[in-house]
Amino acid sequence: MKNIGIISLGCPKNSVDSEKMLALLKEKGYNIVNDEKKADVIIINTCAFIEDAKKESIEYIIQMGELKKKRLKYLIATGCLSERYNKELIKELPELDAVIGTGDFTQIVDVIEEVKKGKKVLKYGHPDLLNDEGIPRILTTPPYYAYLKIAEGCSNACSFCIIPKLRGKYKSRKMENIIEEAQELARKGVKELIIIAQDTTKYGIDLCKKLMLPQLLRELSKIEELKWIRLLYAYPDSVTDELIEEIKNNEKIVKYIDIPLQHSSESVLKRMNRGTTRRKIEEVISKLRSIPGMVMRTTFMVGFPGETEEEFEDLKNFIKEKRFERVGVFTYSREEGTKSYYMKPQIRKKVKLKRQEELMEIQKQISYEFNMSKIGTKLEVLIEGFEDGVYYGRSYMDAPEIDGLVYVRSDKKLFPGDFVTVTVVDAFEYDLVGEY
Repeated sequence: MKNIGIISLGCPKNSVDSEKMLALLKEKGYNIVNDEKKADVIIINTCAFIEDAKKESIEYIIQMGELKKKRLKYLIATGCLSERYNKELIKELPELDAVIGTGDFTQIVDVIEEVKKGKKVLKYGHPDLLNDEGIPRILTTPPYYAYLKIAEGCSNACSFCIIPKLRGKYKSRKMENIIEEAQELARKGVKELIIIAQDTTKYGIDLCKKLMLPQLLRELSKIEELKWIRLLYAYPDSVTDELIEEIKNNEKIVKYIDIPLQHSSESVLKRMNRGTTRRKIEEVISKLRSIPGMVMRTTFMVGFPGETEEEFEDLKNFIKEKRFERVGVFTYSREEGTKSYYMKPQIRKKVKLKRQEELMEIQKQISYEFNMSKIGTKLEVLIEGFEDGVYYGRSYMDAPEIDGLVYVRSDKKLFPGDFVTVTVVDAFEYDLVGEY
């Protein structure tokens, strides 16, 4: 009984935890399988950030629980849902043999040994632990890119967010440990390193009493095998001039930044407890725009408690004015345990969905016009695969799984992980077509 399957839900930060669990299990002789029907043990690394994520996690648990009627012997839930609803899960979902919180996943091998003895295992309540240093990873991404988690937890206390309760306070990893892990990933063939944390720009504030992300990026860029370094989840209040200069002048850092803004209205930002102002946001955007070729991704939330028509109009106009290349729009999810849960008035679901649709229609046109402006230009593309007679990949403007693709016509044989320079010949709302 050695076959183990893992299903990782939610964000890339969760994926990194899953990769570490896989490495711990393989070290102990377990065989990793991608087909759940061949698994003796299935681990579901859950998400609980918003209502839809919770539902998806529970649906997977129930679905995988059905396999217990066949080959599957044990089912284990880890991650954010397990941290948040630990006792409820073990009580309400009898198909679960173990529930492990966010700070306890490194004990996965011991937990499996316990459930083999017929015990129900419940471990949670340690979200502030940062005890996974030195654990190798089995990459679940393609071999040419990997996520690098530089910190755990969050101390921002946004009024809508449950993450600090699930992941603990902000905890930066030691720089030497991060560099060592990045070097190891590069040795394994990783060419694109994607920097992640709940808030990457706060890196170092707890260890050094100052923001250390620019220095970390400088050190990472010394790793010869790395070609692209991509920065996700940069909060505007900590995007410093030093960081902007580093992005601008460091050739290995792609001119792309994911900067979650959530809203543009001063009053909404205040209710969200975002720790920033409209003026600061405008200032940061202006400075980032001074970087040639800069592409910005952001996320906005509609339907936050009390969001008026005027506040929503402000956001609409802001998106039209700033013309972000990449935008995601989410509807507010009312989460128990957050300050906004008690705020009034709560916005009706129908109104939230209508506002989301409106913003995405505006953004679709902005994205299309931006893509059309790329026709005739040359772009370096990281090839990822081949389908229906055409190659596909990503340019520096696209993060994996969230942004668009570049479809590449080529008579030459190309392979995943190749970098090629293409001429853009066509464009759609979110994707480009190039020739090599």
